[in-house]
Amino acid sequence: MTRDEAKQKLVAGGHILDAAGQGDFTRGHICVRVPDDANQFYMKPHSFGFDEMTVDNVVTCDLEGNKVDGWAPRHSEVYIHSEIFKMRPDLNASIHTHPTYAVAFSALGRRMKALSQPSALFVDNYGVYTDSIDLIRSKDMGHGVAKALGKCPVVFLKNHGVVVCGPTIEDAVISCIMLENACQIQMIADAAGETAGEFPMEDVMALRKKLLSPEQNAINFKYLQRRVERAR
Repeated sequence: MTRDEAKQKLVAGGHILDAAGQGDFTRGHICVRVPDDANQFYMKPHSFGFDEMTVDNVVTCDLEGNKVDGWAPRHSEVYIHSEIFKMRPDLNASIHTHPTYAVAFSALGRRMKALSQPSALFVDNYGVYTDSIDLIRSKDMGHGVAKALGKCPVVFLKNHGVVVCGPTIEDAVISCIMLENACQIQMIADAAGETAGEFPMEDVMALRKKLLSPEQNAINFKYLQRRVERAR
């Protein structure tokens, strides 16, 4: 993938997240490593919504959180992504949003249950950052988020939002949408009363393996991209 292609895919990911209702004004952000330089990453600019992302306004940052290219302002929470990329060389994409059900779920302190197919991706496969409800505006706080993420693809920031990561933009974006869906289903099911027993963990893990298909994530991403383009 070229640098231009990476920026284009980043922009498409932002547009998809906005269409999925994860915009929250201008507050969310999406990042991807520069294809030929693992020590830099492209990032949605501050003061713009996901839907306003263009190849022209994307900014470039380094692993210290410094903006090294781009005319638009840099998000103050850049350290979420810079510290994760430092700690996790296997990850190339990182998203921070404030989806309604995921934030509500993070406030409950409950375990994610295998109540739906999307939840199979996240049962016993997420971290929780509980140090602060505040914005993640320092390297130390960003390191705390990265540490809470651990080896997982997702970390809930308690009462704040989520960070969802992946080896590709497609993986991260699809996981971000599926996480909100899983939280929504669990919140509805829990509110209705005691839930029935879960399927055995081996069944859940078998489903997870199928859902983690990079090929299927790419197909779903392209579908959502076409859907956004049709709506514009």
